[in-house]
Amino acid sequence: IYKAMASTYHYRLPYPLPLTAAPPASASRCRFPMASTAPLGVTVSTSESVGQNDLLIVGPGVLGRIVAEKWRQEHPDCKIYGQTATTDHHSELTKIGIIPSLKGPRVDQKVPYVIFCAPPYRTDDYPGDLRVAASNWSGEGSFLFTSSTAVYDCNDNGFCGEDSPCVPIGMSPRTDVLLKAENVVLEAGGCALRLAGLYKKDQGPHVFWLSKGTVDARPDLIISMIHYEDAASLGIAIMKRRLRGRVFVGCDNQPLSRQEIMDRVNRSGKFDGKFEGFTGYRRS
Repeated sequence: IYKAMASTYHYRLPYPLPLTAAPPASASRCRFPMASTAPLGVTVSTSESVGQNDLLIVGPGVLGRIVAEKWRQEHPDCKIYGQTATTDHHSELTKIGIIPSLKGPRVDQKVPYVIFCAPPYRTDDYPGDLRVAASNWSGEGSFLFTSSTAVYDCNDNGFCGEDSPCVPIGMSPRTDVLLKAENVVLEAGGCALRLAGLYKKDQGPHVFWLSKGTVDARPDLIISMIHYEDAASLGIAIMKRRLRGRVFVGCDNQPLSRQEIMDRVNRSGKFDGKFEGFTGYRRS
């Protein structure tokens, strides 16, 4: 599962994936342990022609930048726009070929591909931000929202598939905002990609657990994850299909327990320090 470790422990998503529909739908059946700014716009000059593969990335962070890199490899002549809440990283985005912009008026010329990767914690109106993103989509190509498998009402190592129920609206503010945002996207004809836990070598639960040494949590709880690279590839695969109103699940192909993940971290030899263990109650 962890690509930063020895190849023995490297599990990649099999491509091409069968993109089956829901709602809710799944790109692959898997188990999930469920642990539980003002609207942004992008300005495109009216004198600027829009290419058939131009892409707007709302929230070009870690995942969004990988999407941009992979998209440009397939469409070297396209323009890629990056929409941000602040100007803090605009110079970085420009250097890697992303045209940055802040919140602003709706576009006069809409773009054919839009992917929304911004997290909900930096805004007071997440569904509203999705509406603005939808208004910047031309209706061609694809509009994709990267959501989370946290919306599923599944826990305690139970199996979670495409027919698993979601947390009812009103039960959790965290899942409410995601489900309401998904509804905006689906009503606009876009798609939602519910991603399992994202990780790379220096980001993910393994980094936090390793920093603690010991963690008061169940060692046997199954964790479904997906590497940032695979999540980006999956998102692009969905966008290229130009699907409408569909929901997908993205995870790797081998769920592991917390203990199994950290055993592999310790054996990899690629991290400083050693994880000592989980001290929570292991259920039989």
